[in-house]
Amino acid sequence: MTMPDFNMDHQWLPFTPNRSFKKDPRVFVAADGMHFTTHDGKKVIDGISSLWCVGAGHNRKPINEAIKKQLDTLDYATAFNASNDKAFQAAEMIAGMAPGDLNKVLFCNSGSEAADTSMKVALAYHRARGEGHRNVFIGRERGYHGVGFGGMSVGGIPANRKVYGTALLPRVDHMRFIHDPVNHAFINGVEQDWKEDILLELENRILPLHDPSNIAAVIVEPVAGSAGWYLPPRGYLKRLREICDKHGILLIFDEVITGFGRMGTNFAADYYGVVPDMLNFAKCVTNGVIPLGGVICREHLYDTMMAANDKSPAHAVEFFHGYTYSGHPVACAAAIATLNLFKEENLFARAGEMGRVLGDAMHAACKGLPHVIGIRALGNAAAVELSGIPGLPGKRAYDIFIECFHKGALVRPAGECLVIAPPYIVEKSHIEQLVGTLADAIKKNA
Repeated sequence: MTMPDFNMDHQWLPFTPNRSFKKDPRVFVAADGMHFTTHDGKKVIDGISSLWCVGAGHNRKPINEAIKKQLDTLDYATAFNASNDKAFQAAEMIAGMAPGDLNKVLFCNSGSEAADTSMKVALAYHRARGEGHRNVFIGRERGYHGVGFGGMSVGGIPANRKVYGTALLPRVDHMRFIHDPVNHAFINGVEQDWKEDILLELENRILPLHDPSNIAAVIVEPVAGSAGWYLPPRGYLKRLREICDKHGILLIFDEVITGFGRMGTNFAADYYGVVPDMLNFAKCVTNGVIPLGGVICREHLYDTMMAANDKSPAHAVEFFHGYTYSGHPVACAAAIATLNLFKEENLFARAGEMGRVLGDAMHAACKGLPHVIGIRALGNAAAVELSGIPGLPGKRAYDIFIECFHKGALVRPAGECLVIAPPYIVEKSHIEQLVGTLADAIKKNA
């Protein structure tokens, strides 16, 4: 690949092997529909919605026009002691899409901020109801909740704990991961039935260890997306809801990846029929065009915190939290246009339909290939899991990712997994290209 004609000396790339990148740069300069254009003029099909974000495809005119109009009308306004019309409209739309009585929206800028926001809400809520001693959080092994110190603490990513462990929150524990590589290595569009109840550990070890009365919240991704698209056993989330209800523990769903259509429904909460107390979102809410995230809270959380301040002066802030760009008018305008576009084109239902095509294609093309030890497909995403190279974790998947890129397909390496999660506008021919390129790269790197 030719070197770009601009200086790459000053940007420190996130979650990227920078030394390797400089030798083989992958730089996008344009995008439209399902494809990127690189700095050297090559077309690359976007097989991962550009990090789970671009559900409606790239360069969608209704979103672009909404942003341009908003910039000409109200470019920015403070979110403290004031707000803007687009923030109220976006919040109403998002609350209207959420299940149950999830209807109070706190805006932020990213999934990482959403994770920390939801944790702060949990602590503030319990304090408001007179149980401020509830300050223990329960996450899950291999869970990912962003890069803030709160999200990293409840997350279960070993690399985070290795480097930042001394600064992580101390009162945190983790449930067992949701993967059975022996009995459920290959999953295609169905929920797996486990013979054992993996939540018994939560009930019989973790809760008694900390005492349930000290636990503020349990936070999980309904589907573990960042780790490599790992799916919960049948009934797992409903049982988790029941356990939390039994002990007065809040349940937080991190739907930064699964939210807004990835499962073929508004949220994974809808797909699994479980209403959490808080639901974190980001990514697809603006089609990835402008950063926006948030937390949707159940009504009783808001009401409790307002009631706890009834006797406080009228000017007192009830929840001491927020960001400079909370409810940014341009981001909210992008969200409104994005959510309208999703609805007008019925893209969530389309995501579910094309997800079944993707799952069938992945199993047909990749099952039985060298080093493939598992394939998981549900909703509009699928992952191939590979056996690792001893002493070089993640190298096989990374080499396959590079090979796919050079063949014109962007897939996502996640540890020993390779993930395809295309925009909802994906066609069967696109899936065939993505899966075929991936299968060829697996064979080449056998």
